[in-house]
This record gives sequence, C-alpha cells and structure tokens, in this order.
Amino acid sequence: MSPPRPFRIAILLCDTPIPPVLAEQGDYGNIFRELFRKSLPSHSDIEFIADAFDVRNKQEYPENADIYDAVLLTGSSASAYENLDWINRLIEYVRFLAAEKPKIRIFGICFGHQIVARALGGECVPNGGNWEVGVTKIDLTETGKKLFGVSELNVEQMHRDHVPAVPPSFHLLGSTPIAPNHGMVQLYDGASPDSVSPADVHIFTIQGHPEFHKRITEEIVKFRQSTGILSNEIVDDFGRRADWRNDGVSVVGKTLWEILRAARAGEKVQQ
Repeated sequence: MSPPRPFRIAILLCDTPIPPVLAEQGDYGNIFRELFRKSLPSHSDIEFIADAFDVRNKQEYPENADIYDAVLLTGSSASAYENLDWINRLIEYVRFLAAEKPKIRIFGICFGHQIVARALGGECVPNGGNWEVGVTKIDLTETGKKLFGVSELNVEQMHRDHVPAVPPSFHLLGSTPIAPNHGMVQLYDGASPDSVSPADVHIFTIQGHPEFHKRITEEIVKFRQSTGILSNEIVDDFGRRADWRNDGVSVVGKTLWEILRAARAGEKVQQ
C-alpha cells in the first residue's frame, strides 16, 4: 500500500515582512509553514508541502491549482479596497477558485479575509482609524464555537481596515466591539451553520493573524510606533495584553488542519 500523498497548500504572498521580521522569521511563506507545522496533531505522520507565490510584487500564481488541497491568502500592509492591478487580479483569482474549483479550500488571513469578502459580494472599508493590535478576545458565534471547538478565542491582530458585514452565503464566526466580522465561513451545499463540521467548510477566513506570535507582533509594533503609524496609547494598550494566551496555533491552526483532513477523508469516501 502506497503512503498517502502529502497535503499541498498554495500560499499567496500579499506582502513582505518588515526587515527585522524577515531576517528572523523568513517571509510569510515560511511563517505560515511554521504555523502549519506547529499546529499538526501530536505524534502526527502527516506530511505537507506549502508552495509560496508572490502575487503582489511578481503576480505569481499556481500554474495548476488542481494539485492543491487549499489556497491561502496572507496578510498585507496594503488596503484591500485599493484599486491596484495586483489586488484586482487577486480578487478575480479568488472568484475563479470559488466558482470553478470547489474542491479546493480557500483560507483568507487578515488582508486575505478582506479580499475574499470583496471577491464574493462583500466589502472592505477603513474602520474610522480604529486599530486592533495584539492579542484580542473574539466573541464567537454559535457557529464559531462549534467549528473551533472552544467557547472563546484570543488571536493576534494588526489592522485598521475591516469587513463591516458578512457577505451573502457566508456565516459569521466571531466579532469584537471594534470589528463586527472577525471571521466567516462559506459552507458546501446542504451544510448547516447550526451543526457545522470541518468537512462542511469550503472557505474559511479570519481577520486576525494566527501565524503571528509575540515576537513578530512586538517587532511590527516597534516599527510602526517609530514611523508614527501607531500612537503611544495604542502601543501601551498592546503592552498590557502582550502576554495574553494566543490561540493562533492551538485553535485556529488546528482548525485549518481539521478542514484539510476532513476534505481528504471526503475524497476517500467518494472514490
């Protein structure tokens, strides 16, 4: 009996980390590989390949999307509502995947969450200058609690744009007082948000950064404070929450793997 084929994930790089993060952690392809590696089940023999494509600077895309189990859109310092060639092309690519490649799961992280919203009937807008920075508690909906398997969720944040409402055909996962849509899912036909399981999920997005850990966020905060982007008040508030529990790996990363593994199990059932 031949060994199972590795999971394949296409990571669409929507930005390059600031220099200190790039030097220490690598690019966002490497940072997300670490998220997937660290969130694997204990003693797992699962193998995966995560190929990175620079959609911002080089407008690189997979030549054959069909070899991938999932396509993930990373965060970015850009605003998802900007009328730029690379952003417009990315929106069209998401529409193409969602409509023409339904077996491929789509994961959107922060900027990726916002791009998915724009591509599929929603919008991204500035949030009145309101930043969310650092580990933040997200109030989960019943659908969110079922999918994540927890009653509450803490995730690193770094944004002041947001998706103000849930697009048609999506279901809300959670919210905060500042941002009403902190995550959403589109389910396959026949699935119910009242009894959602990982196998039901076609598209998963989250406004936060499960791939960030304290060191990454600290470097970004330091850099953005030095350039005047973040006020001292925001930085002080971030510092008060810097040591809060971060569920990026243990809950969100685990959920991504549950979606991927359920998809593979569904393939075997259909064969």
